[in-house]
Amino acid sequence: MVRLGILPAMAILLALVVGALVMIASSPLVRGSLDLGLPLTAYGALLSGSFGSVDAIINTLVQATPLILAGLAVGIGFKAGLFNIGAQGQFLMGGLAAAAVGVATAGLPPIAAIPLALLAGVAAGFAYGFIPGFLKAFTGAHEVVTTIMLNYVAIQIIAYVVSGPLRGENVSFARTETITSAALPVLAGRNGHIGIAFALVAVPIIAWLLFRSTLGFEIRTVGANPEAARYAGMRPRLLTILTMAISGLLAGLAGATVILGTVGHIPAAYATGVGFDAIAVALLGRSHPVGILFAGLLFGAMRAGSGLMQIQAGIPVQMVNVLQAVILFFLTAELIVRYLFRVRAESAEISELKTITSSYGTGQAVK
Repeated sequence: MVRLGILPAMAILLALVVGALVMIASSPLVRGSLDLGLPLTAYGALLSGSFGSVDAIINTLVQATPLILAGLAVGIGFKAGLFNIGAQGQFLMGGLAAAAVGVATAGLPPIAAIPLALLAGVAAGFAYGFIPGFLKAFTGAHEVVTTIMLNYVAIQIIAYVVSGPLRGENVSFARTETITSAALPVLAGRNGHIGIAFALVAVPIIAWLLFRSTLGFEIRTVGANPEAARYAGMRPRLLTILTMAISGLLAGLAGATVILGTVGHIPAAYATGVGFDAIAVALLGRSHPVGILFAGLLFGAMRAGSGLMQIQAGIPVQMVNVLQAVILFFLTAELIVRYLFRVRAESAEISELKTITSSYGTGQAVK
């Protein structure tokens, strides 16, 4: 695990250096003169805003929860040799289903409404992940293409349903009614809802699934060599479908957690980058559940501390997006990182990049 973390740690370090250079170069606009100490002020505020108090830590956990769940969704796909770029659509469908059931169960007690809404979100994500898995297994349609298209389908479905049958009454814009009984209870601070526990529990469960169960062994074998898996008596088609469905389940749970625990409703034009951020989280975590946990916490901390960074240092919150993009750049440009730090290829190579680049365009069904 330590060896797997070498390249991600270097990518983070280089991203912080690049971010510091950007801040210094822009300091005349922010401070009126060149300020070499601006990065220290900004990074200090970012750290304080994410871990400087109990409320800050809780906010970090809230921000990290959907990233961890969606990161696990992408990561388990990587383990099977699949690039699930559709976590965004699965997240949205899970959120929509949870919102619909949450509104419909407003008259039920929370002990009944919450499980029903969560189950709806999980089921919707599972079904939305099943579709590209089935198409991949039986028609050879590449999961990158189908999941990208399904992302747009999910956006339009939400726009139609929320603007029509699910639109709430007496609301200023197109959105559902406010979720009441199905809202996730807050256990700590102002917004520390119980959904945080879902992510923390999902990490050991997925770790056990991948590295301690027969199914996990078969998933990893199919990802490493589908032909060898087939000759060993495994069923790559079934495993492809099941992996994508489980991936969708996790992303759907992420969407349900955000809608039920944080937003409280779903608008017709719901905008979120969680599904795409999950790709960076999975790559940074090397598709290992523990690595994804720490990567999700890092990105969640950046989100949680960005507001204080803007207040104290005058650095816009968008700097967080820059840092995340630069981290992803250095992860994909691993040759540059290995050259700069003189790291041997075998100790730092990111195998997930092979999944992204290999097999694309083959157009062959899984045998």
